[in-house]
Amino acid sequence: MIETAFYDTKPYDRQYFAKATDRIKWRFHEFRLSAETAATAKGARAVCVFVHDVADRRCLATLSQSGVRLLALRCAGHNNVDLNAAREQNIAVVRVPAYSPHAVAEHAVGLLLTLSRKIHRAYNRVREHNFSLNSLIGFEVFDKTVGIVGTGKIGRITAEIFRGFQAKVIAYDPAPMREWAAQQGVNYADWETLLTQSDILSLHLPLLPETNHLLNAEAFARMKHGVVIVNTSRGKLIDTRALIAALKRGTVGGIALDVYEEEEGIFFQDLSDRVLLDDVLPRLLSFPNVLVTAHQAFLTHEALTEICRVTTTNILRLETGEPWLAGTAL
Repeated sequence: MIETAFYDTKPYDRQYFAKATDRIKWRFHEFRLSAETAATAKGARAVCVFVHDVADRRCLATLSQSGVRLLALRCAGHNNVDLNAAREQNIAVVRVPAYSPHAVAEHAVGLLLTLSRKIHRAYNRVREHNFSLNSLIGFEVFDKTVGIVGTGKIGRITAEIFRGFQAKVIAYDPAPMREWAAQQGVNYADWETLLTQSDILSLHLPLLPETNHLLNAEAFARMKHGVVIVNTSRGKLIDTRALIAALKRGTVGGIALDVYEEEEGIFFQDLSDRVLLDDVLPRLLSFPNVLVTAHQAFLTHEALTEICRVTTTNILRLETGEPWLAGTAL
């Protein structure tokens, strides 16, 4: 039996992982993994972490001293792990590269439709027996120009869904997939064209040094006036202070976010009985044309099932010596 320390545990994690296999002994921790908490992994051969756990050099050194040989990310992103330090400490790192691209793509389109048709505002009104339609005028996706930034699996599925609305879809990616684009009726464009022509902009990129604050004051100034933006990728793709300025000017006509650049310590927590110490997020939430969900795009039965399958399979292979599942090793 492989003892595994599981960090940042939520009720749905226990629901799926606890019944996955009797060959792994789970030690569920509700707190996050960090250099300060890494000693709690002592005796475990593997640790399982999520997007806000921090496996930096200090943390990995402590894990190695505690006997940990595998760090299993139950997510796709890995910017919270020092991969060089992991290699130096002889700790293998695996992830779940594509748990359900459909889950995230469908959530992105769902956010856009909720915002564009003001469904969230109508829902709240009707619950108060207010059946007025005043101020609920929306817009159609049909015949709009949708800009897809990043055409990995999620970006491609999102583009295909928007094509189903008979929208004109243009895309930007440093490594374009032209055969797919031709089949789907999607046209690649340069960055300038995407910014100036898109009525709707949907982000599907990893967080890298070159994508940090990709949407900044300069980018907002070049966008089509009134553009609606959707971000289900990484919060730091957008400079939030610059976004607020663009919303105040009307340059951005609306934005739907499932991520926020300073979400650590906020998202995945119930803070309803506390004062929110972040000053920027409340300002953002004060706009009527802003919609925020708390990093839930991945949260479907299908995605959680796949996350559990891939993660547990790799942990079990630590014991058998079999190679990690294809595409999961970092």
